Amino acid sequence: MESGKRNDLEERLVDFAVSISALVEALHPTITEKYLASQLIRSGFSPALNYGEARSAESPNDFIHKMKIALKELRETFNALKILSRIKSEKQEALVASCLNECNELISIFVKSIQTAERNRQQKKQG
Repeated sequence: MESGKRNDLEERLVDFAVSISALVEALHPTITEKYLASQLIRSGFSPALNYGEARSAESPNDFIHKMKIALKELRETFNALKILSRIKSEKQEALVASCLNECNELISIFVKSIQTAERNRQQKKQG
């Protein structure tokens, strides 16, 4: 991946974590929303942190592994957001929808990046 695109993805992941933070701060102190808030903080921040590790991977296998961890966390966040979208208040609706959309786009980016990295690893083994 080109350096500029890596930086753009890193910035998107950081911005996504900030959006998750804003959403969590807007939640009500109910037991359900406290639980989801805690989950969203963990899984919503993790992709940015794991992507930072992936950028410093020691090998193609290490890179793919760290990218897959970030992808798992994005999928976990997506499901937490879906649950929240079904129990949200109207005030939270736009923020949840925005986070869901960005999370879905990030999942697509990570799936493609992992596929490309795995294909490149295979070609390197064969070449």
